[in-house]
Amino acid sequence: MAAYSRSPLLLLLFSSVFFCGFDSVLGLKAASGPAEPPNPPVLRPADPPAKDAPAAAAAGASQPRRATGWKLSEEEACREDLTRLCPKHTWTNNLAVLECLQDRREESEIAPDCNHLLWNYKLNLTTDPKFESVATEVCKSTIAEIKECNEEERGRGYLVSCLVDHRGNISEYQCNQYITKMTSIIFSDFRLICGFMDKCRDDINTLHCGSINVGHKDVHSQGEVIACLEKALVREAEQQEGVRPIREECQKAILRVAELSSDDFHLDRHLYFSCRDDRERFCQNTQAGEGKVYKCLFNHKFEEAMSEKCRDALTTRQKLISQDYRVSYSLAKACKLDLRKQRCSLDTNLPRAREARLSYLLLCLEAAVHRGRPVSGECQGEMLDYRRMLMEDFSLSPEIVLHCRTEIEAHCSGLHRKGRTLHCLMRIGRGDRSTAVDSVCQSALQTLIQSADPGADYRIDRALNEACESVIQTACKHIRNGDPMILSCLMEHLYTEKMVEDCEHRLLELQYFISRDWKLDPILFKKCQGDAARLCHTHGWNETSELMPPGAVFSCLYRHAYRTEEQGRRVKPDKQLSRDCKVEVQRILHQRALDVKLDPELQRRCMTDLGKWCSEKTDAGQELECLQDHLEDLVSACRDVVGNLTELESEDIQIDALLIRACEPVIQAHCHDVADNQIDTGDLMECLVQNKHQKEMNDKCGVGVTHFQLIQMKDFRFSYKFKMACKEDVLRLCPNIKKKVDVVICLSTTVRNDTLQEAREQRVSLKCRKQLRVEELEMSEDIRLEPELYDPCKSDISRLCPNVAFGNAQMIECLKEQKKQLSQRCHQRIFRLQEVEMSDPELDYQLMRVCKQMIKRFCTDADARNVLQCLKQNKNSELMDPKCKQMITKRQITQNTDYRLNPVLRKACRADIPKFCQSVLNKASEDSELEGQVIACLKLKYADQRLSPDCEDQIRVILQESALDYRLDPQLQMHCSDEISRLCAEEAAAQEQTGQVEECLKVNLLKIKQESCKKEVLNMLKESKADIFVDPVLHTACALDIKHHCAAIPPGKGRQMSCLMEALQDKRVRLQPECKKRLQDRIDMWSYAAKVAPAEGFSDLAVQVMTSPSKNYILFMIALSVCVLFLVGLLCGRITKRVTRELKDR
Repeated sequence: MAAYSRSPLLLLLFSSVFFCGFDSVLGLKAASGPAEPPNPPVLRPADPPAKDAPAAAAAGASQPRRATGWKLSEEEACREDLTRLCPKHTWTNNLAVLECLQDRREESEIAPDCNHLLWNYKLNLTTDPKFESVATEVCKSTIAEIKECNEEERGRGYLVSCLVDHRGNISEYQCNQYITKMTSIIFSDFRLICGFMDKCRDDINTLHCGSINVGHKDVHSQGEVIACLEKALVREAEQQEGVRPIREECQKAILRVAELSSDDFHLDRHLYFSCRDDRERFCQNTQAGEGKVYKCLFNHKFEEAMSEKCRDALTTRQKLISQDYRVSYSLAKACKLDLRKQRCSLDTNLPRAREARLSYLLLCLEAAVHRGRPVSGECQGEMLDYRRMLMEDFSLSPEIVLHCRTEIEAHCSGLHRKGRTLHCLMRIGRGDRSTAVDSVCQSALQTLIQSADPGADYRIDRALNEACESVIQTACKHIRNGDPMILSCLMEHLYTEKMVEDCEHRLLELQYFISRDWKLDPILFKKCQGDAARLCHTHGWNETSELMPPGAVFSCLYRHAYRTEEQGRRVKPDKQLSRDCKVEVQRILHQRALDVKLDPELQRRCMTDLGKWCSEKTDAGQELECLQDHLEDLVSACRDVVGNLTELESEDIQIDALLIRACEPVIQAHCHDVADNQIDTGDLMECLVQNKHQKEMNDKCGVGVTHFQLIQMKDFRFSYKFKMACKEDVLRLCPNIKKKVDVVICLSTTVRNDTLQEAREQRVSLKCRKQLRVEELEMSEDIRLEPELYDPCKSDISRLCPNVAFGNAQMIECLKEQKKQLSQRCHQRIFRLQEVEMSDPELDYQLMRVCKQMIKRFCTDADARNVLQCLKQNKNSELMDPKCKQMITKRQITQNTDYRLNPVLRKACRADIPKFCQSVLNKASEDSELEGQVIACLKLKYADQRLSPDCEDQIRVILQESALDYRLDPQLQMHCSDEISRLCAEEAAAQEQTGQVEECLKVNLLKIKQESCKKEVLNMLKESKADIFVDPVLHTACALDIKHHCAAIPPGKGRQMSCLMEALQDKRVRLQPECKKRLQDRIDMWSYAAKVAPAEGFSDLAVQVMTSPSKNYILFMIALSVCVLFLVGLLCGRITKRVTRELKDR
């Protein structure tokens, strides 16, 4: 495209280039007067130059320029090439001809003589004083407007140099066109750039980049020489040793050349020729100027159709831009004012200082954007392009190439395009155990991520964008394209069905580095920058400072987010996070819970323990769970950070995003009220525990909730509500105790002792007692939550209950049912547990669960400790649920095995038990059941009517209950199990026990072979004589007769039974046939009992008489006998006395 057709070029920033006469450099003197134009020299490139060849060449090119109407097209040396290569309409314009001929890539296309002629023409053009004179004439008004150019010394080429530097301010059309033309001429040959040859002469020779001598390689295009130097410059930044450094002044000159050629790709001769075909292929409709062609080619750099030559040239150009942002015309222009406004160019005296690096510019302007400072949209657009460029090609970051070379060669070779190499390095940087990354390389990766800032716009990371496109379209389509919340949305869907594997890997690789610098999350930074300055003192840290410890600011923020109390006092509002900031901190914590590597402090401190304990735990969330499981085994630094994180989770379980995701159905069904609260204080986890066995609870959620409960047992601080309610009580009553289970035992023991001793004031505070009750109820649900019970019973569990689930108290219930087969230690613990549960039924998880509705129906007004008693009283109600009734029976059976498991009986009979049953107590051990021996002893005394009234009432209840269900009499069941199976199998198999088994045993008393069983049956008969209610079959048969004939007689002490017996003997009274039959049967049984079980002593005999239905008759006969004996005695005495007196008289 002709130069005159190009759009005006704008100003390039921060440096200057001078066009100066090369006569002193090359040994030439500019012609001061007219000279006859000699014939164009005919020199071969290979011929050694004559000593005066430069002068001749200069003179040869000078004369035609001064001759009126001299045209390059008229020169014989170039006529053939011109006719063959250039359109006819350009022949009349020397500059158009020059541009046409020098834009031909292959040197063989132009004759050597023409080449030489063109080069001399350009050289003399730039060194002729009239070159400046033309500029003075064409740009007269512009020079007057630009103060710096007006003050330049004339005659040395400085004026044109100044106009080039200020060409962005040139509004005069002709002047602009002139300066543009001159620029295109100059950049075709490094020797025509003022000072470039002097500054880079040694480096060109050292690097073998070409000749600087006129005539040695006398071609007008020296773009390859500049390209060679540029490659050497970028290579130097990528290598630590073995490369001779380019001198600083040459480095500045190289970058200045690149800067001046930044607006028009024609000016970068090497790139122009390398990408000429690619430009036509990809950027045909892109207008040259303002760096547009460069940007277009950059965007297509990794296209399959892009030639390797062009791709290499573009990469070199990009590397120069990364060293000096001014090499990018569009970026420098768009961000010029913003750089000044945000004070990002701090040292104007050093044109190639640190501030010129692309990474510094990006960091500085990104910090301004994050802080809400105004940065123009045009500048932000340019920044976005170059941030994407850095993420696409790791080689543009010399630190990565230098410090990560080993890792790239070992693990990431062949992945150069579209950011794949960078993501490969990031994967290694995450610390996968199979590989390792050098700390310097890790730092270089972090710096690159900081510069590119992909957290602000995911599209910057092309590898991530391509991998996650489908997920974004489905899961995040409601979020605006390019919004920073896209990354958060992707994290929320991590490990879900919508996530694809490739996206998952790319996302975690990026998030690993974002998590190490809070500024890389723009939303967090925006919401929390004020809090960070106020609470974490970040105002003293420069935005781009590398001194800020990784993760330090966020650690400070989350400590303040959850610190509501300090040493028992409320934290002042000015020491707390703002609400918006706390929400963002919670969001980040939720994300970090998905992978331990996203928590810098956790990974750093626990790397050794992760390898030692959790090497096989690779699934989502398993590593943190593993560390929590091995909390006591961790090194102190790791234990502290895991403990702190667990403590945070106890306050806000939503931090555990995987658990919350698994529990979503339960939360929606039962816990949505507490889940919607902005501030969670342990309520959500408490709700999940309470609803652990609802139908909406799935296996994943159940396992997660149970795991967290188990972790809470390790330290009472891990239960937030318990910690806050009981912190002061623990410090006062249970100092130096850390494990939660020990703290609960300590506090509950204190409460129990105070209650039993009827202390005037409870030592444990009311709020702590309430929370203590919640903790005790939770612990009763799973045996694993009570280590003192679980540890002694592990072997029994595997032996007796291998297929029973732990939750829902099922394992505890299984051990209770297998109690007789348990090992001694486990048996003792189960007995203690039952003792506690019977004294406090709320702690009996199975009872409370199965009978939950029945408790609401029958026992709403009952005290919590009397719930079981209430249920027993309503057990035979028609409204009683069968499952609950079955559970009540189980508990009754347990209570009757030992009086200590029946707190009501124990209290009522506290005086009777040692009085009558001390011999039984002496034989018993402290933690084993008495198998109903004490209760059996009390039953006998009840029959003897020797118990205290309170104890008698309780024994009567037990007798009535066991008379209906033989299983409630442990002695009977123990001694008569074989006889029941043999004689009463059908009755025992009945679901509803109504005393039929006992009746069967009584009826078959004569068939019973075992003496111990027969004795128990006889005891039953004896007990039934004392109270008809103890004999349910007889009581049912005689219920109407009792109502009619014995209604006025109070029950107990055999009174109603005596009433019925008298009615039976009274012929005037007609009893019901069934009652009459049953009574006659009982009389026969009692008669047999009296025969086979005679009184063992006078007391037993007296009791038998007093309890006999024929008591009055017996007593009458006894009295009559006594009277007869008395009369006989009197009579015998008088006779004896008379005989004695007669003997004396003799």
